[in-house]
Amino acid sequence: MNMIGYKKGLITGLLISAVGAICFIPAANLNSYPLLLTSLFIVGLGFTLQQIVANPYVIALGNPSTGSHRLSLAGGVNSFGTTIGPVLLSMALFGQVTAGPQKATIDAIKMPSIILCCMLLLSAIVLSLSKLPPITREEHTEKSLGALKYPQLTLGMLAIFFYVGAEVTISSNMGALLKLPEIKNLDASQISPFVSLYWGSLMIGRWRGSLTVFNFSKRILLFMMVVIPFVAFGIICVVNFLRSADYDMHASFVDQFRHFKHFAHVNYWGYLPYLLFALVVFFVSGEKPARTLMLFGLVAAASIVLGIYSTGDRAVFCFVSAGLYCSVMWPCIFSLAIAGLGKYTNQGSSLLVMMILGGGLIPLLQGKLTDGTTILGMDMHLGAHYAYIVPVFCFAYLAFYGWRVKHIFKKQGMDADAIVLE
Repeated sequence: MNMIGYKKGLITGLLISAVGAICFIPAANLNSYPLLLTSLFIVGLGFTLQQIVANPYVIALGNPSTGSHRLSLAGGVNSFGTTIGPVLLSMALFGQVTAGPQKATIDAIKMPSIILCCMLLLSAIVLSLSKLPPITREEHTEKSLGALKYPQLTLGMLAIFFYVGAEVTISSNMGALLKLPEIKNLDASQISPFVSLYWGSLMIGRWRGSLTVFNFSKRILLFMMVVIPFVAFGIICVVNFLRSADYDMHASFVDQFRHFKHFAHVNYWGYLPYLLFALVVFFVSGEKPARTLMLFGLVAAASIVLGIYSTGDRAVFCFVSAGLYCSVMWPCIFSLAIAGLGKYTNQGSSLLVMMILGGGLIPLLQGKLTDGTTILGMDMHLGAHYAYIVPVFCFAYLAFYGWRVKHIFKKQGMDADAIVLE
C-alpha cells in the first residue's frame, strides 16, 4: 500500500471482489459448494483490502480533525446498504420482498452475481477516473511490527476486538432472548424485525454522526441532526413493513397504513423514547471521539444492565438501543488508534482490521454462557437473558480506552481535543 497508494489499493480490492463475484456463476453451473466457498473467500479478500485502505484514506482526504465524521459518513452509507440489501436480494432470488419460506434453485444466484460484479467494476472505473489524490506514504516501510510500540494502537486493537464483539453478540443472541416467555415469547419466524431494528439503529447513529462533514450553517446543521435520525428510523420501519406478511401491494393506502401501525410484533412507537435519549447523548458528547467513546461506552453498558434487569419491550429496546451507541464507535476508535503513527499508519490499520476477530469469539463466549459451560471449574449457565453481561464488560473497556487515550496523547505531546475538534 505504501508503494501503490490508497487509491490504487481501493481499485485493486474492488477488482479482486469482482473476480470473486463472477466466480459464483461457474460454481453454480458445477453445483460445487467448495467453489462457492472459494468464490466467497475471494470476495472477502477484496473487501479486506478495501477496508484496510479505505479507513486511513477517508481520514487522509481532508482535515484530520474531522476524519471520524467522514468515517461515520462512510459507515452510514454502508449501513444503508445493509438495510436495503436483503430486500434487493429477496427480489432477485424469489421475485418478491415479503419474508417467509421461499424456494430458489442454485441458478438463482447467477443474476445477482453478475449485477454485483458489474457494480464492483463500475465502482473501480469511477474511482480510477476520479480526481481523488493517490496519497502514498513515502517514508521507509518497516518490516517489523513497529506500530505495536504505540500504546494508542495496542489498546485500540483491544478496543476494536471488544467493540466488534459487543456489536455482533447483541444481535446474534437476540433470537434466543426473544423466545423467552418473560421477554417476547416469539418463534424463530418473528425475530428478524428486532434484529433489523438493531442494525438499523447503527445506521441512524452513523447518518447523524456524518452530518458535520457537510458545510451546513449551524442552524441547518442543528435541524438536520434532529431530523435525519427520524428519517433513517422511518426507512427502517418501511423496509421491515415491506418484508412483513402484513404487506399487500394490492391493498388500498388506508389498509396499508392500518397494517403498518401494528405489523411484525414490534412496538416501533415504544422505541422512540430510546432514540430521543440517544440523540441527547449525541449532543452532550460534543463530536469529540475520545469523549464520545468514553460517554457512549458508559451509557451503552448502563443500557445493557437495565435490559438485564427488565422484561418485555423494555428489555428488548435497552439491548437494541445499544446499536445507537455502537454506531460511531468504530470511527472514534480508528481515528484515535492511528493518530501519530506516521509511517506505521498502514500497518496499524491492518492490525486494527484484524481485530474484528472479536466478532467471532465474543459471541461464542456469550453462547457458551447462554447454554451452559464450565469456566475455571465452575458451572456457568446464565441463560439467554443474563448472558448479556458479556457486552457490559466490552462497553466498559471501550469507556476506559476513551479515557486512557487522552493521557497517552498528552505524554506524546499531542492534544486529543486538537485532533478531534473541527
